[in-house]
This record gives sequence, C-alpha cells and structure tokens, in this order.
Amino acid sequence: MHKLPAITVLVLCITTVLPASAQRYQSPVDTETQIAHAVAPAPKDMQGNATVLGYNESGELVTLRAGDNGLICVADEPGNDRFQAVCYHESLEPYMARGRELREQGVTGMDNIAIRHQEAESGELAMPEAPAVFYNMIGDLDGFDPTTAPVSLYAIYVPWETSASTGMPGRPALPGGPWIMRPGTPSAHIMVVPPAKSDN
Repeated sequence: MHKLPAITVLVLCITTVLPASAQRYQSPVDTETQIAHAVAPAPKDMQGNATVLGYNESGELVTLRAGDNGLICVADEPGNDRFQAVCYHESLEPYMARGRELREQGVTGMDNIAIRHQEAESGELAMPEAPAVFYNMIGDLDGFDPTTAPVSLYAIYVPWETSASTGMPGRPALPGGPWIMRPGTPSAHIMVVPPAKSDN
C-alpha cells in the first residue's frame, strides 16, 4: 500500500528548489558534477540539451549551462541535509523563480503558494498555457547516487484544471496512479509517485 507520509514529504518539495541560505551555505561541488546531478531527473534523451541552473562560489543561483530543448534543471542546494534536483518545462520558470524569490524574503510553505496563486489569478504571474512537466529527485545524502537513482515523482502542471475536467482523483487511488493536487488553482498538477519496491 502506498505510504502517504512519503507522498507528503515529496509534495512539500515540489514547490521548487530553495536558494542556499547564508547560515547553512557550503561551497558547491564543481560545475561539471552539478550539471550531471541536476539533469539526473530528466529523461536520458533530454539531459544533454537542458538548461542547467546551479550555484557559484558565493552561493548564488546562476546559469551553469544554456540549453535549447525547453527543459530547465536545477542543481542540488549546497549545505542542505538531503539531495534534491528538479527539472521542469521552461513555461514553469516564472512560477518557480517567484517561489525562490519569496523564500529569499522569508515567505515559505502555504503562504508562498498563496501569494503566487493570487498573482497568477490577477495576471501578474504567468502560468503555462499547456501541460508542463516537472521531474523531482530526492534522496538521503549518505551513499545517494543521483546518476543511478530513480525519479522520486513526476508532475504535470495543468493550471486551473479539476478532477471533473481531467477525470483524475483528488488523492492517490492506487500505488503509482495519477491524481490531481490543488485542483482548480493556478498550480493544479497531476501527480505520479512511482511506488516503492515494498509497495509492489
């Protein structure tokens, strides 16, 4: 049976990558390794041409590599207590970038989401006009190898869609099955969390 606590942890991470904080900042790994780890959640045939964002020696999120296939990948945050890399369609960048900006201002959790929803509803914040994918990879730092690990979750953003408009349930109906999170809102998205081996 699918473990709801694990889904909860993954869902909290889907609001996108945090910029490194001054209190916890540690120097990032080299650029080549950041790129290799950042693109790990993406499909193999899309990794080589994805745009990659990562961290410089000052802890700033910068473009490590420009790409041309519409996918943006964000490297693991230095100094964090777990590994996380994400990749998403470029149409999600305004929403993701605004989330990072708000977190730098100390606005986190549901308050962060609520502000972005309000801005999207007013037309101030652009949202995708077509379904847009999000890949998320999370793991414990000890012995975790992102180049061989499976993707933790997939999400397809479908702004303002609902269970009625998609036929998706509002919560997991079976291990690995799709469901819609935050239906009817600007950040509505179809979630797919691959079942753990113990769930099979």
